[in-house]
Amino acid sequence: MPLYHLLPVLAGFAFMLAGIVNMAGASTAPARGMWLIPAALSAALFGWSIWTVALEGPLGFWSEHLRDAWGNQIWFDLLLSMGTAFALLAPRAKARGMRLAPWFVAIACTGSVGLLAMAARYLFLSEPEMAARHNPA
Repeated sequence: MPLYHLLPVLAGFAFMLAGIVNMAGASTAPARGMWLIPAALSAALFGWSIWTVALEGPLGFWSEHLRDAWGNQIWFDLLLSMGTAFALLAPRAKARGMRLAPWFVAIACTGSVGLLAMAARYLFLSEPEMAARHNPA
């Protein structure tokens, strides 16, 4: 199976597995170091994005979104999911002292790379309070 056919299948399985694990082990107390997961995913996707931009150019994605109804639907889906995630994360991030404008620009320019980095930063900043709340002295 070609790499470009295999990677989306693997990503789909990883997404399903992560969802099942999260539903089965849903807890109000995130594990210590949980911020490393979105940080690693952001870094990995950033690396893939750099490689893709080197091969296809910085605006190669745009022709894909203009190609047909599916391309439009994927663009709408990305905008709606990123907008929803940012709207849900923004008040919490602001409460942790994160400036929202730079994160919004990062998300607008990089999509999930920026959103995952924002989530990692939020979890990192929240870790001491979460630990204190769930492990009172």
